[in-house]
Amino acid sequence: MASYALDFEKPIAELERQIDELKRLATDRELDVQREIAPLAEKLALLRSEIYRNLTPYQRVQVARHPRRPYTLDYLHSVFSDFVELHGDRLYRDDPAIVGGLARLDGQSVVVIGQQKGRDTKDNLRRNFGMPHPEGYRKALRLMKMAERFGLPVVTLIDTPGAFPGLGAEERGQAEAIARNIEEMAVLRTPIVAVIIGEGGSGGALAIAVGDRVLIFENAVYSVISPEGCAAILWRDASLRERAAESLRLTAPDLIALGVVDEIIPEPAGGAHADPDAAALALAPVLKRHLAELVRVRPEKLVRRRAEKYLRMGKFEES
Repeated sequence: MASYALDFEKPIAELERQIDELKRLATDRELDVQREIAPLAEKLALLRSEIYRNLTPYQRVQVARHPRRPYTLDYLHSVFSDFVELHGDRLYRDDPAIVGGLARLDGQSVVVIGQQKGRDTKDNLRRNFGMPHPEGYRKALRLMKMAERFGLPVVTLIDTPGAFPGLGAEERGQAEAIARNIEEMAVLRTPIVAVIIGEGGSGGALAIAVGDRVLIFENAVYSVISPEGCAAILWRDASLRERAAESLRLTAPDLIALGVVDEIIPEPAGGAHADPDAAALALAPVLKRHLAELVRVRPEKLVRRRAEKYLRMGKFEES
């Protein structure tokens, strides 16, 4: 996976390969190659900046899905401390596609919940490729109600293609679990900050994304359906995914303009997968700032403002 590169990243990968080769030769033969590496490194930085400044909507979808992109557990260990994972929905089983538990953010106790994808085939099968079953959403709700009981803020990290649409999940009430989470989060009497860290797909994302503040990473996406699914339904041709991605308005700037999200978190040059530590450093202060503002608000006012926030979405005027 270390050599994985998206199609539009191939020129970047080639320059990185040349620099690595020069460094290897320098080590093997004890040569000083800094004079040769410096212009290549400068060219690499300019190329990376140029490519990522001009990404199409579907290229951002590809970046959001990048297999080296930081996942929920990565942020739990880099942004938060003292994480204690809590398991199970107390009804059926534990769903590894959603992880959650108690943690500290700069000394403040919080409840953190997020979808988790796998890094390899075995882990992806265990995590169901980050697509939760209803018991995953019921576990998330159990943890949110616990946070409300003890007056702890909730942080959710969203990264899923969508809720799992399998027969067993539907039999166990997938739609009801998602709807119940949305209903309960709307009136939860404790601050909620939701962060879209990768893919925000359909109701599977929304089920843990009803927040007082909704943040999104620069190259993350948030949409009612995947571009492939949209193209297959509208035009009976999934290959029209790029056209669908443009129409869906799923990128961070689009979502800010639509009023769906509240703030964009900048990513390091080349995306969060190029420098996960820098992505974590960008996330931490933004989370702290929003939580510091929200914990000062009375629960009644918090719930009222949350309702007003979502009622404003989708309003339009006819002249």
